Amino acid sequence: RDLTRMAAEGKLDPVIGRDDEILRVIQILCRRTKNNPVLIGEAGVGKTAIVEGLAQKIVNNDIPELLMGKRIIALDLAAMLAGSRFRGEFEERLKAAIEEVQRAQGEIILFIDEIHQVVGAGAAQGALDASNMMKPALARGELQTIGATTLDEYREHIEKDSALERRFAPVFVEEPSIEETIEMLKGLRSRYEAHHNVTFSDEALVAAARLSHRYVTDRYLPDKAIDLLDEAAAKLRVALYSMPQELREMKNEIERLAAAEEQASLARDYELAAQYKTQRLQLQSEYDVRHTEWMQENTLDEVVDEHDIAEVVASWTGIPVNQMLETEAERLLRMEEALHRRIVGQDEAIAAVSDAIRRARSGLKDPRRPIGSFIFLGSSGVGKTELAKALAEFLFDDEDALLRIDMSEYREQHTTARLFGAPPGYVGYEEGGQLTEAVRRRPYRVILFDEIEKAHPDVWNALLQILDDGRLTDGQGRVVDFRNTVVIMTSNLGTEFARRGGTLGFVPSSDPDLVADHDKIEKALKETFRPEFLNRIDEIIIFSPLTLAQVEEIVDLQMAQVAERLAEQGLTVELTPAARAWLARQGYDPAFGARPLKRAIQKYVESPLSVRLLRGEFPEGSHVVIDANEEEGLIFGVRGIPANIDVDVDHSVSTG
Repeated sequence: RDLTRMAAEGKLDPVIGRDDEILRVIQILCRRTKNNPVLIGEAGVGKTAIVEGLAQKIVNNDIPELLMGKRIIALDLAAMLAGSRFRGEFEERLKAAIEEVQRAQGEIILFIDEIHQVVGAGAAQGALDASNMMKPALARGELQTIGATTLDEYREHIEKDSALERRFAPVFVEEPSIEETIEMLKGLRSRYEAHHNVTFSDEALVAAARLSHRYVTDRYLPDKAIDLLDEAAAKLRVALYSMPQELREMKNEIERLAAAEEQASLARDYELAAQYKTQRLQLQSEYDVRHTEWMQENTLDEVVDEHDIAEVVASWTGIPVNQMLETEAERLLRMEEALHRRIVGQDEAIAAVSDAIRRARSGLKDPRRPIGSFIFLGSSGVGKTELAKALAEFLFDDEDALLRIDMSEYREQHTTARLFGAPPGYVGYEEGGQLTEAVRRRPYRVILFDEIEKAHPDVWNALLQILDDGRLTDGQGRVVDFRNTVVIMTSNLGTEFARRGGTLGFVPSSDPDLVADHDKIEKALKETFRPEFLNRIDEIIIFSPLTLAQVEEIVDLQMAQVAERLAEQGLTVELTPAARAWLARQGYDPAFGARPLKRAIQKYVESPLSVRLLRGEFPEGSHVVIDANEEEGLIFGVRGIPANIDVDVDHSVSTG
């Protein structure tokens, strides 16, 4: 490809910004020796665009006199290798290309994208590879080349060959900022509008840059923002011009009539052919009118807005659209209310978590660290894991965004490789780590380290980097981004002293008993964890033991789930205050919290209900009333109601 000719014909996209990098390339090209720049940057940051920008400057004569009249030719190594079946065929093709450049006497600059491929390209046993064939011409200054590659591939292939590396001058291309990306998108807007026949609002361009930067973490600007615009426009265009079923049927009928007309003409049945033609023309006329009306209706809203951009991001990342577009301030201000829909009691714990998340989201927190990091202290069954699930649902609208890791599996030193990936040469190197691979695949999640005190100290050391820098290098040398995660660690340390909830370190001095309890908990933590580990935690949150009254509220939450399942069979259920209190007593154990309650509901509610359902005692539309007394336990009754009336669970009864 002749990039300068394409630039002259207007076939290249405009290059916005990147003036410093283009100037640096021009300076290197004007040097007397080692005048071969190599652009080094991550995929998608705009390395090829810089070369295209240089081609446009050459066409516009906006360059030093030394470079005027030069042509930039893109060399496709893959095409040269393709079809070279016999030994020496590739070498012959490459030699012919180099000689053509030499005959041009400096007029041609070769552009080799993925220049690391020249190392080893075409090398057979006893043959030279492409890089060794190019070295003499590069050394004599007869071959001028611009290369482009990523930093990893430059280190792996080119830096190892010092003779090749010293002939190139590196130009590092960094990812542009969000503001620079928005300017680039404004420059490209007209090209994409012409291609898709839609228009982009200014808000869509800003949303493409901001949402891609925030939610698409495994790729780089401006490439991911441009892809986002492109796909949003294509999605809208397909939706606009997906012809209605009625019009498609009319078009198929016109094609059928045309075929029948031709068949009748070939059979010399001209009268029948004339009938088909009349029908076809009438239908064609009607189709043209309706098609024109439909096209006019669909041109009313050919604007790609921020909602279209958010829908594409949602399809890429799985993060719901409403969370991206709803003002986060509104959601965060209602955070306690949302968490309390699932968590009973634990007001201090929920308030502490909400405050920490709000600090992170309002920009007052170090952006390099995770969204939040917490240690949840409390006895079994008080709601630590349930709060983590509720937090995952609140932040990412998906309970499956919770990654739960049982730290009792990582007691030994060698088991840490399972979390972060085995180093090269060890079994499991290719598989990656349980933690790092999960976060690489889904960077937006809540990570729950259950019973953190049981893990080996090497695990705690690795977590230091996550808590401090928001990143971790896995066994394969890849940097995994933890900045969009919430890190929660649970522990039972010192919970025998946790008589009331709150946050460790901030206790009113007027309550000497609470001060003493928190001192004992803090001592238990310091005896297990090192100070630098505890100092990196945002909040150490103490969960208070559940009271019997709170367990009754949990009965309501769990019975609501039973009611949902019964509603699928056309039944509604009502729990009387007596039954609720009886279930709470059966499922309450101060040592195990609310965990026995689930078993109690299965044993005393779900099992008897299932037997009665199988016997057919509850016809569809029945209202099941569950009562209790001390002698008989739970009593199941039926109050008939019309089947077509939708009756919800009577929470007014169950809240007493």
